[in-house]
Amino acid sequence: MRITPDPVRPGQESVWSFPRPAIAEATTHHLRIVHRGIVIADTTRGVRTLETSHPPTYYFPRGDITRGVLRPVEGATLCEWKGQAAYYDVLVSDETLASAAWSYPVPSEEFARIKDHVAFYATPFDECTVDGERVTPQEGGFYGGWITSKVAGPFKGGPNTRGW
Repeated sequence: MRITPDPVRPGQESVWSFPRPAIAEATTHHLRIVHRGIVIADTTRGVRTLETSHPPTYYFPRGDITRGVLRPVEGATLCEWKGQAAYYDVLVSDETLASAAWSYPVPSEEFARIKDHVAFYATPFDECTVDGERVTPQEGGFYGGWITSKVAGPFKGGPNTRGW
């Protein structure tokens, strides 16, 4: 299947220019998650992972996540590049957002910079932002990319994209 990348506007980067295999890089973008008026995480010391056809996935340092909002859950998945992922419920007041976050406690050597960092799916939260811009969640129930006006697609995760 041949994919036609969307046109890249000034100030954008194309997800079709992102590498495969994936990489992790430090970012100083202001990343913020708010739910029910409570700041869940807020950082300018994040890490983003980049992979062809995927919007960036952002990882927050544990120290920039509000204490007590993460509760480990059973189960794990395996990423061919990053290693084994652990999942967390996010607890906000009396609400539990099931398996809304994940981390790689022992990442592969190439992804060592995401150790002690946590990523969040954007879907369950009231507001996830990058530099003040509200993100659109990557489609599909598995991927955790955050789409902003700074990235051009099309993006893997939606219907008929499994083979990309």
